[in-house]
Amino acid sequence: MENTEFFKALEGLLKIPSVAVDGDAEFPFGENCAKALDYMLGLCESFGFRTKKCSNLLGWAEIGEGDELVGILAHLDVVPEGAGWDYPAFGLTETEDRVYGRGVSDDKGPAMMCVFAMKKLLDSGEKLVRRIRIIFGLTEERGEWIDMNYYKAHEELPTFGITPDASFPAVYGEKGILVLNLKMPLDGSGVDSISGGQAHNMVADSCEASVGGRSFRAEGKSAHGSLPHKGVNAIQKLMTELNEKAPGKLTRFMTEKFGETCDGSLIGCALSDEQSGALTLNVGMIGVEKSEVVVTIDIRYPVTMKGADIAAIVSRECAPYGVSVETESDSAPIFTDKNSKLITSLMEVYRSVTGDTTEAFVMGGGTYARAMPNIVAFGPLFPASPETEHQKNEYMLKSDIETARRVYELALERLVRM
Repeated sequence: MENTEFFKALEGLLKIPSVAVDGDAEFPFGENCAKALDYMLGLCESFGFRTKKCSNLLGWAEIGEGDELVGILAHLDVVPEGAGWDYPAFGLTETEDRVYGRGVSDDKGPAMMCVFAMKKLLDSGEKLVRRIRIIFGLTEERGEWIDMNYYKAHEELPTFGITPDASFPAVYGEKGILVLNLKMPLDGSGVDSISGGQAHNMVADSCEASVGGRSFRAEGKSAHGSLPHKGVNAIQKLMTELNEKAPGKLTRFMTEKFGETCDGSLIGCALSDEQSGALTLNVGMIGVEKSEVVVTIDIRYPVTMKGADIAAIVSRECAPYGVSVETESDSAPIFTDKNSKLITSLMEVYRSVTGDTTEAFVMGGGTYARAMPNIVAFGPLFPASPETEHQKNEYMLKSDIETARRVYELALERLVRM
């Protein structure tokens, strides 16, 4: 019965196409994000949680008593669906062993897992000496985090907590995220028009261009922008093809400075450190804006380095091509003590459920753990799980959902007593 209730609740959330957009005063991120928030707050109220909505910017729901607050930071916005789905992107489709739908793993599914874990704890009747508050953000995927900035300015900060928006066993550090816009005048670029990619943090799965009246198109495979090697970048693929068939200033720049690599080596950024590994670079989008070709790149850089230094390297490498570089955003790395009580407690819970001895790690992805102190990323994907977030046919294995739910249930029990 509980599984049926869980999947029914998740289906209702997945049906809402909550891609954050530029909205208005009433709906800052669009009506669909507001609908997703209302849906989750209504569900939490029906379970007996205390709730609050903050002007359609975000909302929260909590249980328990006490001065200390355990935070769960989740987001209800999703990346665009993209093309090529075999199932409805905005809905829940079950097969024998899988559940499909945009957001099932990033991050609507994990948010729902945590809500049901809170419900189970509340229904147990156990006296909770700490409060647990799940905070529902609406603009995580856009990287602006207006929602979390509002929360920090107006609401109570958690004492410590998790964000269920990455991988198990636990994440004690996240690389820096540098988003740069590279601009070249369209006139003289060698292309008449070009368009590819949907977001800086997605590997572009299609790109098309017009050159001298001829149309060109390339198809790729989407992946998360922090793991560009797991996708096939259609922008880079098309640039390579055009440089052979219809070369120009843009194609020469793109092939010489990016080629089909994703390690930053061609643009002087093959950097790494012992704590977090190597830099990655994703060519996320290309398009024409105000008579300029704009290429947006997403760089995940090691925790011991600074985004400004990397931007300076890119600017130096781009200058000979007449390409200017603007920093759209720079989110500094975060790093938590691997032996902290929070990390070790989460690791003990994870291992008690799974028996897996994989160590906590540093990742390239960016989560709401950056938004507030003492928050770490925890699940929902397991070390051997398929990574389908930001891709067509996003799915989670039913067995992984069941195990992750058990981990979250025990984790919340531990965190209210820790």
